[in-house]
Amino acid sequence: MADVEPISYWFTSDLFQIEPNEDDETNPRMYGKRLSSWVRQKLIEKGYEPEDVIPEDFGWLVLCSRDPYSLGVVCVSFKDYETSQPGDPPPPYDQVKWCCGIFVEVPFFKRLFGKVDTTESSTKLDADLRAIFEQEQRITFVDPP
Repeated sequence: MADVEPISYWFTSDLFQIEPNEDDETNPRMYGKRLSSWVRQKLIEKGYEPEDVIPEDFGWLVLCSRDPYSLGVVCVSFKDYETSQPGDPPPPYDQVKWCCGIFVEVPFFKRLFGKVDTTESSTKLDADLRAIFEQEQRITFVDPP
């Protein structure tokens, strides 16, 4: 498997409301359902055929392909573990720091029997994702926490 640096984008935006109880499907205070739906639609416009968004422990996944390996985009809000407390309401949507990153997972049996190079497809997805974010005027890139 090719060594690929984890690729992620940190930004703020007033585009993505937090739905009531959306973190019931993920870990507490892990938001991003509307963000992931928006990313999914933008990827469709670029010719991808992603599945419906999938809630995961770590946030929301826009899965673009499963074979020969899983490739997609993870969407999640940043949780400040030092200041947030159980039962706190979600932060105001326009004050959320969002993160989207490329997700690549090669099945164990495929790694066991040979190398699987994910570089080309993950690089293309990264370029398309970057273009999507750069074209949206209501997204402002920020430094990671």
